[in-house]
Amino acid sequence: MSARLFTPVDLGGVTLPNRIVVSPMCQYAAVDGSAQPWHQVHYGMLSMSGAGLLCLEATHVEREGRITQGCLGLYSDANEAALKPVIEWIRGWMPHVKLGVQLAHAGRKASAQRPWKGGGPLTGADAPDLPWTTVSASAIAYDKGWHTPVALDEVGLERVKQAFVSAVERSLRLGFDLIELHGAHGYCLHQFLSPLSNQRSDAYGGTMEKRRRFPLEVFEACRRLVPAEKALGIRLSATDWVEGGLTLDDTVETARQLKALGCDFIDVSAGGNSPAQKIAVAPGYQVPFSARIRKEAGIKTWAVGVITEPEQAERIVAAGEADCTAHARAFLVDPRWGWNAARALGAETPPLPLPAARGATILPFRPQASHARAAE
Repeated sequence: MSARLFTPVDLGGVTLPNRIVVSPMCQYAAVDGSAQPWHQVHYGMLSMSGAGLLCLEATHVEREGRITQGCLGLYSDANEAALKPVIEWIRGWMPHVKLGVQLAHAGRKASAQRPWKGGGPLTGADAPDLPWTTVSASAIAYDKGWHTPVALDEVGLERVKQAFVSAVERSLRLGFDLIELHGAHGYCLHQFLSPLSNQRSDAYGGTMEKRRRFPLEVFEACRRLVPAEKALGIRLSATDWVEGGLTLDDTVETARQLKALGCDFIDVSAGGNSPAQKIAVAPGYQVPFSARIRKEAGIKTWAVGVITEPEQAERIVAAGEADCTAHARAFLVDPRWGWNAARALGAETPPLPLPAARGATILPFRPQASHARAAE
């Protein structure tokens, strides 16, 4: 029997050649949101990984919505122009690989240091013009010592929504096959969904139905722009991992409503909205969330979270727990993870450009070195 992991899958109007996704991974290497030579090297390398879909990192829709000063953006003409040659290079060398982009707004978790600088809130000690003003559903800081955000009023809500719309337009001009909105990990759209960060008393807060209103409005506005031959989905945190926070039941219903609006897939993650979260990390620890959302909302899902073994990924898709598996650090450890997974599972290896294929096919296959045992 052929490996299920290496069969095609339709997401909206896009057919992936296999079910392996390179998950979005922030690089913190942009300058004012614009891609740099690092992005050319990084994404060029990952385009040859054997994955059916390469999804670019969190790409921010507003300058003030960036997590850090080094985060990628699509909020200006300069950002769009800088990303174009990266996409063109991949299209030229790896035309069969589908390309996605994750569009994000960090909300109250914006204006932060790069991880290797500590990852805390920016201060004037980092640069004279820092920090910048952050926004969120409510004026509640992420943690002690973090910036207290400005609660978005009607004008601010419309501005953020239109920023997503504008970034979708830029993404389509760049030729991305798939767009993912970032509604997880404690960023702006997640902040509206969670009672931990949304304590509004207007039409956008209070009940779960009201808390999901703004994210659904953003999705609907973006959906109107994305043509049928493309795909539009969203990453959601299934739970806050905190008592009194967002629950899996809440997220199942959100997924149902997103499907009714034309959502093509849910990238199912968890957490990120509270420093008090308690997570028992283990291989595949978030897969049950994907399985339940897929079954009860009737929507295609991606499973993420410590999925590092080809056999593990194969079991997940073969059991119907997800339609795709998305991997992050595994690809940093082994940039040919998808290609090596095909060899490990006895599937046909994805195509590589001739300069890379020559070396890959000459070397003998060693199953014990075929994949990364890395924490996702």
